[in-house]
Amino acid sequence: MTSTVPSDAEARAGDASAGAEVAAALRRAGVSRVDDSALARGMYSSDASLYRVVPQVVARPQHVDELHAVQEVSRATGVPVTLRGAGTSIAGNAVGPGLVVDTRDLDRILEIDPEARTARVEPGVVHARLQRAAAGHGLRFGPDPSTHTRCTIGGMIGNNACGSRALGYGRTADNVEAATVLFGNGEVGTFGAGLASSGSTAEQLLRLVETDLGHVRTHFGRFDRQVSGYSLEHLLPENRGRIDRFLVGTEGTLGTVLEATVNLVADHPHRLLIVLGYHSVAEAADAVPQLLAAAPGRLIACEGMDSRLVALVRGAGRQVPPLPEGQSWLFVEAAGDDADDVIATVRAASGCVDSALIDDAVQAAALWRIREDGAGLAGISLDTPAHSGWEDAAVPPEHLGAWMREFEELMVDFGLQGYPYGHFGDGCIHCRIDFPFTHGDPGSTRVFAEFMRTCAERLAAYGGSLSGEHGDGRVRSELLPYMYDQTSLDLFARAKRICDPENLLNPGIITDPAPHTEDLRPTQATRELPWPGMRHTHDAGDFGAAVHRCSGVGKCVAPTTPSVMCPSYLATKEEKDSTRGRGRILQEALDGSLVHGLADPAVHEALDLCLSCKGCASDCPAGVDMAAYKSEALYQTYDVGETARPDGTGRRRRLRPRSHYILGRMPFWARLASPVAPLVNAMMKVPPLSAVAKWTAGIDRRRAVPAFAHQTLRRAAARRERGGGSRSAPDVWVWADSFTDHFFPQSGLAALEFLRSQGLEVRVLQRKGCCGLPWITTGQLDQARRLVDEAVDALLDPVESGVPVIGLEPSCTATLRSDLVQLSHRPEARTVADGVLTFAELVHRLVDEGRIQLPDLSGVRVVAQPHCHQRAVIGWRADQALLEQAGAQVTAVPGCCGLAGNFGVEAGHYEVSVAVAETHLLPAVRDAFPDNGASAGETVVLADGMSCRIQLDDLADVEAIHLAELLARRAE
Repeated sequence: MTSTVPSDAEARAGDASAGAEVAAALRRAGVSRVDDSALARGMYSSDASLYRVVPQVVARPQHVDELHAVQEVSRATGVPVTLRGAGTSIAGNAVGPGLVVDTRDLDRILEIDPEARTARVEPGVVHARLQRAAAGHGLRFGPDPSTHTRCTIGGMIGNNACGSRALGYGRTADNVEAATVLFGNGEVGTFGAGLASSGSTAEQLLRLVETDLGHVRTHFGRFDRQVSGYSLEHLLPENRGRIDRFLVGTEGTLGTVLEATVNLVADHPHRLLIVLGYHSVAEAADAVPQLLAAAPGRLIACEGMDSRLVALVRGAGRQVPPLPEGQSWLFVEAAGDDADDVIATVRAASGCVDSALIDDAVQAAALWRIREDGAGLAGISLDTPAHSGWEDAAVPPEHLGAWMREFEELMVDFGLQGYPYGHFGDGCIHCRIDFPFTHGDPGSTRVFAEFMRTCAERLAAYGGSLSGEHGDGRVRSELLPYMYDQTSLDLFARAKRICDPENLLNPGIITDPAPHTEDLRPTQATRELPWPGMRHTHDAGDFGAAVHRCSGVGKCVAPTTPSVMCPSYLATKEEKDSTRGRGRILQEALDGSLVHGLADPAVHEALDLCLSCKGCASDCPAGVDMAAYKSEALYQTYDVGETARPDGTGRRRRLRPRSHYILGRMPFWARLASPVAPLVNAMMKVPPLSAVAKWTAGIDRRRAVPAFAHQTLRRAAARRERGGGSRSAPDVWVWADSFTDHFFPQSGLAALEFLRSQGLEVRVLQRKGCCGLPWITTGQLDQARRLVDEAVDALLDPVESGVPVIGLEPSCTATLRSDLVQLSHRPEARTVADGVLTFAELVHRLVDEGRIQLPDLSGVRVVAQPHCHQRAVIGWRADQALLEQAGAQVTAVPGCCGLAGNFGVEAGHYEVSVAVAETHLLPAVRDAFPDNGASAGETVVLADGMSCRIQLDDLADVEAIHLAELLARRAE
């Protein structure tokens, strides 16, 4: 008998065909940007939750009128619609099986009225952008979720988002003044304070509540964080029948917000933060009611933080301000002229074991950043992955301590772990938990399901809410019967039928819920790598676990950032060019059905504009290292192939892009060119020869070819050392990396000059050694492994001798500190990785020891572009401290220069490379030299990295120098 069940391939073909028809209908209806490719569908198949639901089509409207067209096509085709902002939903309410609509281009701030203290916005306006616009009037939008750098106002309305300062400023529902809404039934209405709730849909909703006023009054709005279900209390007559506020928190299941007017509040300039320490998280929770009673209505925030999450930040090498004793802390903030008195009152009532007043704005910001990164940190806080799910429960604050104890007991009973944190002042707890999901085993959801049901049942006894701000989504909608009786659930269903009778808006959420164990992403089958190129030591060698570090919190999709991640997204604003977009496609390549392995074109399209800058390795709270993942994907594609067997046999190498053979092996070619460097340089000045060379190497025609040094660092140093100096061990060894040796020997010679001027014996290591960085970034990992092992051989004895070894090129030094141990299996690799210093680290140490003195840099303005690899792996604190100690005025440029080794040189990347440079670097240089190179006083552009210097030379015609050159020039 022939089976009638379609194969996976047939199912994919059917989905693709249906998606193509819907996409065509959307285009005919005037929707600007429509994409039914495997790449787009894979990226939008997940949000920040546990769930994977593959859509048929993704749309990105450019005007609110297109939202009307989307719903018209939905009703005509019967394809459901899921609205999505930044995709940071932890509950799974931003994924759907039909049409996913990304609203981030609907980002106009239509009006700010300082007198009325309101802002009128489109749904895609990012929270942080609204804050910046309001700040000019001394105002702010009150709620501030931890995702405020990228979450949209529309998304906040969908979830009734709150954030850390909702204690003082209220939830999103409390701050919506009016809204224009397109209901699922096609009706459009504008509702708000002072506006008549006209229209059939509004009339039916108000009548719905009027039929059961007593029930709504006693079951809804019992405490501020009762966010689960539909907030019917807003429709009560005493609440003026606020349709606009009722729709807040309905998760896109009833209508689409076309425009919203939100309240703004005064942003008082005087804020004060106190950190209160407690022995346990439960004791911190116990203290909350007395803190609220001590300063009623005066606290802006009261946040709980576990010491183990802070320890993760310290372990990653990031600075954490001093914190008081304790294993759990409350971050309590007050604002206003009397903030000092309020904080003193809170301190006296706290019962804490220790406290710390944070009166430095920089330190306070650093602590709030840790709190904002809580979700990402919590996900990697345990030996096994910690997941969202039971993420967002809330209880009245007077019950918080009791609930916390019971919750922790339940985790012990189920053999689970998690570190609670969250909005303690509102009774809202977040916690990532190590549910024992197993890839490829749907049966591994048993513990998750039982724990969720048990928690929901116990929570109900405290009068709690399943969701305190994230919504019910796919993860908690099925649990609503534990919280609400049948009458309440019937009211929800009737409201849904009124607003969305065909059940096309985000179906399966809140009403008629989908089972919360369906479509769980952690249980998807996983393809294993038979021949991994890198060790992935942070994830026990499991590449699948490594790419699943990306949980979708989306810090990389912030449209502006003071850090590095993610430079290509900052340039293009395309999801595929974000760390998250790439992470999702890599996950799909390993787990899903759309993308067929790492060689799939969708993978390489997503990775194409990754600069391998490693910014995500430090800026992503989950520690995603997309540079390493890109190297692995390239290696698997070109050097392994799908035919490899577990024993490594059956490998089939593929032809690589031309640039891999030239730019990806640049140190090799530099060594060959070194004896005839003047001739090669002269040839590159002849246009026809230069054009041929660029085409052969895969270099963009608009790029200059960097000149080879006429004399390498090793040769120059050997000549100067010949016949003079002691042959005993020097005070300092200088490692001649390939780029300093062959392109910028002046940096190394300056380091020698400065250190020798301080009376130190300094020599250059003459033994050849290369970190293999160009091979690593292009995924030539077999060759890279041989090179790093040779580097270990060259550096081991000097490092073990105890004599400091320094590197001059930050990308190479960072490679030794990180990728060396990811490639080499030799135990000595760790010794070398720990033993190599940057020039700044060494000088900083010697200054502290009193062995050398810094030159006087008073009056010097330094505009510095820290290399991305250094910033991510090593940090730039030592450099900045040295410059400031010497008296310089330092401006450290955030972000990436845009060249990033091979990336900005390769054909096809020039425009993005320039756009990345324009995000931070080029504006900073123009500010420093406003009059075509002239500036007041002495201004120096500092860039230790070869890429940064080449980019500045190419695009700004500015000479940048190395820190060693600056110190050598100013030394007496």
